[in-house]
Amino acid sequence: MTDFPKILFARPEDAGKRVDQFLVAELAETSRARIQQLISEEKVLVNDEIPKASLRLRGGERITILGAVQLPPLRAIAEEIPLDIVYEDEDFVIINKPAGMMVHAGAGATEAERNRGTLVNALLHRFGTLSNVGGELRPGIVHRLDKLTSGLIVVAKNDESHRQLAEQFSKRIVKKTYIALVHGWLKQDSGTINNAISRDLVRRTRMTTRGHGGRQAITHYRVKRRIDSTFGKFSLLEVQIDTGRTHQIRVHLASLGHPVVGDTLYGAASEVRTKDGSSISLERNFLHATALRLQHPRSGTELEFERSLPKELEEFVAKVEAKGKT
Repeated sequence: MTDFPKILFARPEDAGKRVDQFLVAELAETSRARIQQLISEEKVLVNDEIPKASLRLRGGERITILGAVQLPPLRAIAEEIPLDIVYEDEDFVIINKPAGMMVHAGAGATEAERNRGTLVNALLHRFGTLSNVGGELRPGIVHRLDKLTSGLIVVAKNDESHRQLAEQFSKRIVKKTYIALVHGWLKQDSGTINNAISRDLVRRTRMTTRGHGGRQAITHYRVKRRIDSTFGKFSLLEVQIDTGRTHQIRVHLASLGHPVVGDTLYGAASEVRTKDGSSISLERNFLHATALRLQHPRSGTELEFERSLPKELEEFVAKVEAKGKT
């Protein structure tokens, strides 16, 4: 929502709906929590009157949205949060980020969702100061991982190291390897996906390979294991990326018809079931940044780092394979 005031009209079939439910349905890009904030900030009118969120519509009302939610400024806050430090020296750090942790402050309806529990917050508590190249909200952050993706991430301690590391990413010197479990069996044992990625114009939280004017994205995959179970068929993949676009691996694999397990944003089921009704689910994406190869920003020495799958992913694979078809 960018143009205000925005005017909507309730239809006869909307009679009986709460005004907040009506707005959530009409404004697909806006969460219910954000709609309720708009109403509490008196930025929604129903026939020129300020409503409660619970107001029931009769049909035919004019609903006016006067402006956007006023959110407090984002900021990086030092928090005492445990970190799995894989490597550390005076120039940079390698962290094994858990799934569920945002890299830096971002979107969210509440203060906790926006500013708390981030990797940056944990880093500030542990190291005090980091590079400033990325700005106040992203100190030390050279690249990112999605919230629901785990694995290795590089953090720069000083500006010169940040610039050197960022140049390695830009020149594709850094090699990043991921492990992913996807639905179905891929036709080929290995391959390269070279489809540009752009923002989905309908669902703004998604990216797509079907848009126009997208940015080049290159993903290489190799099938490590094919699994045939009563939960269905799965492929365990090793994935390398030459570029680092938003949601790149998730979008590319989904474009082949093989979404990452747990990735409901790109078409994966929220749970997998057997014919006898038993089910298992994964509260994260089965995507882990398992290995990283780069040059030391000061000496130029080539360094390699690796972290195996976290426990919850190993257990998920074990559960699937325990239900192998006979």
